[in-house]
Amino acid sequence: MDAIRSSESGSEVIAREVAVFGRVQGVFFRATCKEEAERSGASGWARNESDGSVRALFEGPTKAVESMLDWCGRGPSGAVVDRTQVVERKPSGVHGFSLE
Repeated sequence: MDAIRSSESGSEVIAREVAVFGRVQGVFFRATCKEEAERSGASGWARNESDGSVRALFEGPTKAVESMLDWCGRGPSGAVVDRTQVVERKPSGVHGFSLE
């Protein structure tokens, strides 16, 4: 597993990329994802894909990233998530959360 130790908090930092399939575009998925990520302490990005899915990268403390992966399985109230695919990534030191 690719992880690094954060020198500031002493906690493990991980990164995961997730693809979310279902009715996930046009339901404020990305905007709500950004709010949730900022609340949880995860950094990264989210973007719409041409196939109708949403792809996101989360990096940060294990608890924050796992919280975001759980959230992606539900999404905001207007979303209908059929499935997610998660890929482990190497942490790159990304800070903040952006919408692409």
